[in-house]
Amino acid sequence: MSVITFVNNLEEETGKTMSLVAIATHMAINYNNRILIISTTNKEDKINSCFFEEQQAKKMRLGILGNRTSAIDSESGIEGIAKIARSNKLTPELITNYTKVVFKDRLEIILGADKNKRPQTEDDEKEIAEEYINLISVARMYYDKVFVDLDSNLSEEIRQRIVDSSDLVIVNTSQNFNSLRKLKEKKENSELLQSPKTLILVGRYDKFSKYNVKNISRFLEERNQILTIPYNTLYFEAASEAGVPDLFLRFKKISDSDDRNALFASEVKRAAENIIYRLQELQARM
Repeated sequence: MSVITFVNNLEEETGKTMSLVAIATHMAINYNNRILIISTTNKEDKINSCFFEEQQAKKMRLGILGNRTSAIDSESGIEGIAKIARSNKLTPELITNYTKVVFKDRLEIILGADKNKRPQTEDDEKEIAEEYINLISVARMYYDKVFVDLDSNLSEEIRQRIVDSSDLVIVNTSQNFNSLRKLKEKKENSELLQSPKTLILVGRYDKFSKYNVKNISRFLEERNQILTIPYNTLYFEAASEAGVPDLFLRFKKISDSDDRNALFASEVKRAAENIIYRLQELQARM
């Protein structure tokens, strides 16, 4: 189905991964979708700590969470799939052997490569690019939505190949003038940033900043609605303790519109709805 790739505006901390995790988890809980998150980082994987405890410890939350990990723990995630992808024998069923299940039949994760393993040559980069493209093309046949967390440390060739294969690209930026100024400069000369397949998202958003959504939209001359994911202490604490699934299940019961957690949950919901609507629009144009 649809591939949604999250990228950073600059090589800076924008909350990109945390925004992706929040939106994907919300969709998994509130929509009848099968969702896959693909991590492309070879650094310490934040996505893993959002959902899973150390040492592969698994919480069986009321029987809702899956308890299956990789078929081969030492070759889980991207590294395990890569061997099959290189042989062009990858199938949707084989992908599921290398995912970690968060919500059964709803949300699965493919973790990134070992942090010590990096491409050494141009041929290595081309091979890695082909592995990702093969994985994405097969995954979209099985999952309703595939979220790709695109790491800034990947080569330009790999990043571009993944962006080109995506249905929607979410450009993440921080809420400071330097980042916004550089985004504006890039926007003027970037076909991607002017494309209908691109949306801008401000992570760790502070509504009291002078760089609020209204002013950012005016400054960037952005006609599309800019998405925001507010900073939320409870969420970031949960993300370091494998507590994101439980937290979002609790968010379903929040009703107090004045509660700061309700504001966070409502903005995540709004971002998810905007992404779904844009995908529907793009599909209608085809």
